[in-house]
Amino acid sequence: MNKKWVYLFKEGSASQKGLLGGKGSNLAEMTNIGLPVPQGFIVTTEACTEFYNQGEKLTDEIISQIKTHLAILEQQTGKVFGDADNPLLVSVRSGAKFSMPGMMDTILNLGLNDVTVEGIARKTGNARFAYDSYRRFIQMFGDVVLGVPKALFENALEAKKEKNGYKFDTELTADDLKELVQEFKQIYKNEVHEDFPHNPEKQLMMAVEAVFRSWNNQRAITYRNLYDIPHDIGTAVNVQSMVFGNMGDTSGTGVAFTRNPSTGENKVFGEFLINAQGEDV
Repeated sequence: MNKKWVYLFKEGSASQKGLLGGKGSNLAEMTNIGLPVPQGFIVTTEACTEFYNQGEKLTDEIISQIKTHLAILEQQTGKVFGDADNPLLVSVRSGAKFSMPGMMDTILNLGLNDVTVEGIARKTGNARFAYDSYRRFIQMFGDVVLGVPKALFENALEAKKEKNGYKFDTELTADDLKELVQEFKQIYKNEVHEDFPHNPEKQLMMAVEAVFRSWNNQRAITYRNLYDIPHDIGTAVNVQSMVFGNMGDTSGTGVAFTRNPSTGENKVFGEFLINAQGEDV
């Protein structure tokens, strides 16, 4: 019997933190007690170890299991990865056994390309939202997966705002964002020397590999040294269907804690932004 490298949220539990990571095991636990968790799956910490054992490559078996679980996620959501009319978009996040805030990398809106962005625009009736999500995805993917300097994208964004006399990102129109998407793709091509990948399956595999590689980025190594976290436990990867905070003034993104993280005061504490996505907080 083949080893299990990938788990649906409903297949895991809070007791599997070592295998599924802190984030993944808690998503599994919340799913199984009936909370409304956007569905997804977890590529295990053991798969991370295997990735390094294989010279930083995903094995055929791990890839096969990711594809199998992606098909189940399509059934759960009623959406199809790469579909022109009803596309599934996912987030790809790291999640080690021990919390390491901000040390590893996240990619949102994965699955967008020139076809699916139009499908999202039609389905939501909100072209501005669709192209805002797309420009964010190109920037995150370029930065996290290929190491394209974030500043190149940020400079293009600021130049677009300055040209139009805007102060806030939210003032950018759908047409502005369409232009920005083309500029971002050109930045990507200039730096990577190939076109931005439009195959969502290829995007996903590259993103999973990037999260595994981020386990050994310098930030993460330094953090583990500071907090005596073992270097050999690896990180899991959480692939989760997207929910969006950037659809307008009736949506937002934020973080909440059961205690104040600065003072330890036993009161709910949080911060949020309207019409934004997670990396903005």
